[in-house]
Amino acid sequence: MKTPLALMIASALALTACQKPAETAEAAPSAEAPAAANPFFAASTLQDQTPNFSAIKDSDFAPAFVEGMAQHTAEVRAIADNTEVPTFENTVVALEKSGALLTRVANVFFNLTGTDTNPTLQAVEAEMAPKLAAHQDGITLDAPLFARVKAIYDARDTLGLDAESARLLERTYKGFVRAGAMLDDAQKTRLRELNSRESTITTQFGEKLLAATNAGAIAVDNVAALDGLSEGDIAAAAEAAKARKLEGQWLLTLQNTTRQPILVQLKDRALRERVWRASADRGATVENDTRPLVLELAKIRAERAAMLGYPTWAAYVLDDQMAKTTEAAYRILEDLVPKVVANTKVEQADIAKLMAADGITGDVQPWDWEYYAEKVRTQRYALDEASVRPYFEMERVFNDGLLYTMNQLYGITLKPRPDLPVYHPDVKAYEVFDADGSSIGLFYADYYARESKRGGAWMSNFVGQSTLLNQKPVVVNVLNISKPAAGQPTLLSFDEVSTMFHEFGHALHGLFANTRYPSLSGASVSRDFVEFPSQFEEDWSLDPKVLANYAKHYQTGEPIPAELMQKIIDARHFNQGFDSLEYVAAALLDLDWHNLSADQVPTDVLAFEAASLKRHGVDLAAVPPRYRSTYFAHAFPGGYSAGYYAYLWAEVLAADAFAVMGERGGLKRENGDAFRKDILSVGNTREPMDSYRAYAGRDPEVEALLRRRGLQ
Repeated sequence: MKTPLALMIASALALTACQKPAETAEAAPSAEAPAAANPFFAASTLQDQTPNFSAIKDSDFAPAFVEGMAQHTAEVRAIADNTEVPTFENTVVALEKSGALLTRVANVFFNLTGTDTNPTLQAVEAEMAPKLAAHQDGITLDAPLFARVKAIYDARDTLGLDAESARLLERTYKGFVRAGAMLDDAQKTRLRELNSRESTITTQFGEKLLAATNAGAIAVDNVAALDGLSEGDIAAAAEAAKARKLEGQWLLTLQNTTRQPILVQLKDRALRERVWRASADRGATVENDTRPLVLELAKIRAERAAMLGYPTWAAYVLDDQMAKTTEAAYRILEDLVPKVVANTKVEQADIAKLMAADGITGDVQPWDWEYYAEKVRTQRYALDEASVRPYFEMERVFNDGLLYTMNQLYGITLKPRPDLPVYHPDVKAYEVFDADGSSIGLFYADYYARESKRGGAWMSNFVGQSTLLNQKPVVVNVLNISKPAAGQPTLLSFDEVSTMFHEFGHALHGLFANTRYPSLSGASVSRDFVEFPSQFEEDWSLDPKVLANYAKHYQTGEPIPAELMQKIIDARHFNQGFDSLEYVAAALLDLDWHNLSADQVPTDVLAFEAASLKRHGVDLAAVPPRYRSTYFAHAFPGGYSAGYYAYLWAEVLAADAFAVMGERGGLKRENGDAFRKDILSVGNTREPMDSYRAYAGRDPEVEALLRRRGLQ
């Protein structure tokens, strides 16, 4: 049964996660509970039960996990062994109320291992991962417990349940079945072994990837090689080097994707190649080698899928998504390939011309693309990133861009809460207020990159919304923006601006949740729906009214010139061949890895990857996949295995919904309120497509996506 707690344990590195919150009434500590005070043993007394980070120590996690599993086991055992006739309340609702302590510690722990890890936390994660997997198996594979759930499900038509309760019963029953509840004892034993091993490997993968990313940073001993970088970027590189005791040097750190933002600016071609190779070779060298983990994860998932009655892991995953079949997921990607490749080749020809003008012969290389693409953009639109960044100072983008938009659409306001403890000095806490002045919940912003944080951007919960448990949401957004040198402003690229809006869309999905049951709350929806609200909100960053409000020069306060603002809007479709191709290639690669039977899993990761790209016609040497197999965090340690296609699927919904809102007048309260009511507040209380139809009044159409990506 993939409850939010189970999802959190199994997919701790997923980009978004919605965890089941702690309930108010809890089981008494077990006889084995440690005598020393542990901040997790009782619900936090801070507002909305937000974690008291000032009281939490690394040493608290392991005993809290042990006690949390013990309490949860006792609670579930009492449900399973109940001699009363099984009812919706004494079984399904009782399960929703169980596991308070375990949920509480897991919420904090898995957020910290992604945002501010250390060797102690990594050791706890390695120790607890298989135990948590076994604990979850102990619930989902419990025959008496499943018998009670099945009895209720079989009688569902006679129970008179309201729509949300009926949905919970359906999802609970299906979750048990998909977790293996109907297997025989021998199969359950093997499934436990597979689940335990997978939990260990995914933990190892995450640790190796973080280590490889940190180790891949490029040290430069001659500042002249950094020609093209701003003074602020050079100062930040000097501070990064100083932090690693590389005195007199400059350190260029890596982000998790194949492409590296710094390649846009660096003039030194040899240094660009060093940076790109350091990025693309992560996990494929002897040190921090993830290739054996990729192969074993592919085999484990294929074997588990077969055991559960599916031909492949992709078929298993997609059966519970909007797409439903692997054919549908492949089709949405492959249908784009001809147009995307054609656009990319046109872009490549433009880049080759500029390289030739610089006296560079031969093929366009991956480390050339972004540098020369920026030159093409400058030439075509008289627009370059250096001229744009001064208008996107982070605090102004956040306050006058993001929060302005959310106020215009939904009437909400955010108030800083410096009194609330945070887990790192860079994190800021806010209270979120509705239009009527009532408090909705709490929001944490963790925007700066650091060595203890994994790459990427995501939203997660510290506390999830549930009226059953009388809890308000506490959510966090995590980004990886390079921190400037002391005293310097944080000037964003437009990609980083878009990411801030994107992740707040996920945050709204949690903050606006209004459901009874925690398992159905907020972003606890299918992977190919969960990215819909985030991509929808992302588009507001380019709305002319919004841009005019936040795009102001950080020194003078002057608004961005109308001509420059129009260039930013016009340039939106620039380089879309490249952007689309690197994404589509990664999504197809993810599907191919998970569309294998166990005996089809190869022995050579890189050879399989090359063959996959070639087979789909996306093997352009100058445009590698956004993630290669060895550092594909979404697909292997994360929760998007066979699900990376979901971004494109959800983008169809987002682009179409944004177009619908534009037809209805755009940025105004009545439009935001409708989107909140039909999409953001309902969570998984109904089928996702029903929610979309409720908002748009029809099925989604693809034309808006093609316009959004400039592919018409």
